[in-house]
Amino acid sequence: VQLQASGGGLGQAGGSLRLSCAASGRALINFNMGWFRQAPGKEREFVAAVSWSGTEMLYEDSVKGRFTISRDNAKNTVYLQMNSLKTEDTAVYYCAADPQRWRMVVAQGPSEYDYWGQGTQVTVSS
Repeated sequence: VQLQASGGGLGQAGGSLRLSCAASGRALINFNMGWFRQAPGKEREFVAAVSWSGTEMLYEDSVKGRFTISRDNAKNTVYLQMNSLKTEDTAVYYCAADPQRWRMVVAQGPSEYDYWGQGTQVTVSS
């Protein structure tokens, strides 16, 4: 599966951005999906994940209540709605696909995801 992330850009603190991740090559319903981010000089970190059915979501603590992950399997697309942006949200955001959709809990570790998009830059100004 090939993943294409888009929607990044410059946002203001307190504002909103919406990221999209479009899949091609295979149906997205075959995968649990995750969003990760990497700030300069830092390791890639988990942001959010959603099960293949869209019924289970998991969030990193610092984005709970501000970010919402969702998916539209008919459109082969996953979204990350980011509200109440903070300057510390500045990073390159990556979408990723985990083919092990039988997991009891969606995965948080980057090594659990086999396929990655190219990343989209999000910059939040104060």
